[in-house]
Amino acid sequence: MRKRHGTRRPAGALLAFTVASGLLLAGCSGTSDDSRASDGAYGHKRGGPVPLPAPDRGERYEGEGDSREADPERDLVSTFALDVDTASYGYARRTLAEGRLPDPATVRPEEFVNSFRQEYERPGGDGFTVTVDGARTDEDGWSLVRVGLATRSAAPGGERPPAALTFVVDTSGSMAEPGRLDLARKSLAVMTDRLRDDDSVALVTFSDEAETVLPMTRLGGNRDEVHEAVDSLEPDRSTNLGAGVETGYETAVEGLREGATNRVVLVSDALANTGETDADAILERISRSRREHGITLFGVGVGSDYGDALMERLADRGDGHTVYVSGEEDAREVFGERLPRAVELTARDAKAQVAFDPATVAEFRLVGYDNRRVADDDFRDDRVDGGEVGPGHTVTALYAVRTLPRSRLRPSGGTSSGAGGHLVTATVRWLDPDTRAPHEETGGMETGDLDDSVWTADRGLALTATAAYFADALRSLGHRHSALPGAPELGELSERAAELAERTEDEDVRDLAEAIRTADRLS
Repeated sequence: MRKRHGTRRPAGALLAFTVASGLLLAGCSGTSDDSRASDGAYGHKRGGPVPLPAPDRGERYEGEGDSREADPERDLVSTFALDVDTASYGYARRTLAEGRLPDPATVRPEEFVNSFRQEYERPGGDGFTVTVDGARTDEDGWSLVRVGLATRSAAPGGERPPAALTFVVDTSGSMAEPGRLDLARKSLAVMTDRLRDDDSVALVTFSDEAETVLPMTRLGGNRDEVHEAVDSLEPDRSTNLGAGVETGYETAVEGLREGATNRVVLVSDALANTGETDADAILERISRSRREHGITLFGVGVGSDYGDALMERLADRGDGHTVYVSGEEDAREVFGERLPRAVELTARDAKAQVAFDPATVAEFRLVGYDNRRVADDDFRDDRVDGGEVGPGHTVTALYAVRTLPRSRLRPSGGTSSGAGGHLVTATVRWLDPDTRAPHEETGGMETGDLDDSVWTADRGLALTATAAYFADALRSLGHRHSALPGAPELGELSERAAELAERTEDEDVRDLAEAIRTADRLS
């Protein structure tokens, strides 16, 4: 029985809906086994992170010079909530493929970095491993340091809690375009066949008004009913995103299942134009349901015209993640690889704190995570929101680090290794999803362990650097300087990426190299 609430909204999300279901089943993450846009990187001063000026400034780095090096009180600690969105990279590739450079405001470097598979060591149980490595850049004194966090592998066909998934699908007029609603129907049909009998799904659509097409329904014995609901999806008029979100959460709460993974999957181009369009009001509805019922949000973006900033804010407030889907290849990846993965969370409110040794480090910058910064003193305050992560996922944070000249090095509290001694200690803290008991894991590295060059480092570090430099270039186009040290021109970066693709024989790296070549040509 259908229930109508409010109004509906624009199209472009059904393909995303498909992807969302797969990603949603993959848990909350960017890279799996298998906004935030601000100006450039961040410098650290006493009192916390301070955004650097836009990269068209005359001097290259804020805080550079002897005064920073001589300051014994300088802040060398970075704290942030884990975030593994990947939508920014997917949307950038789609935009480039259409012959346009992406808007710099939609480029989030951490989402470029987290779009690629990493081979970090994994823990045997719930929680994280911490891997820290780094390499020197082509700019004297500056290195890139990578902090990698990994959860346990998701065993194919392994035990997992049942899933209770509420799909909120944009059926506005733009969804009538080929490759949107038609692909969404096919994808949802595949999802219906692949989920387990003890899983449940609900379906909400929205254009001018929102409508509960299917209440929360167990799949066992009811797959035909779910298929009929999916087949009934038709494009309609404008986009009432507020009504869609509100009705979606109401439907999720009505169908809430104890002991299950309860999640809302929003598939949309996020271009609200009818009804409640104020982001804060929509966000508050999500936040309230998250606090009271623990329902998380997974956002799937679609369409060449896409409300990237709103979708990202919605996912962040809903303890969720975003992904962008551009075509059938993305859908195949989701349903062929990500869908079978576990749906449960292995960590709630996860935060990372990275402390650089003042005896060896002059300054640092965290690449991206602009809207995920947390006050250093709140790292162990478990009332402060963090990120949710599932099994089979990795989270990568990249830092630009300037080490002190050898003549200025002071005795280090860490073990000496090569020139300078201890460099950094990274700690991740999270809550058990069931008991909410806190846990921590720590890793670190010495300055002597830095590789000589990011370009000859192992695959993972070289790929991370390439993705970060690409994002940095897209945010810096038209400006005199890059925000990252040692940044090559796009032409050289394209060649570096092509060499890495040959070395690794990795199709994802080839796609990255092609995107960089396209950006170089367009710029």
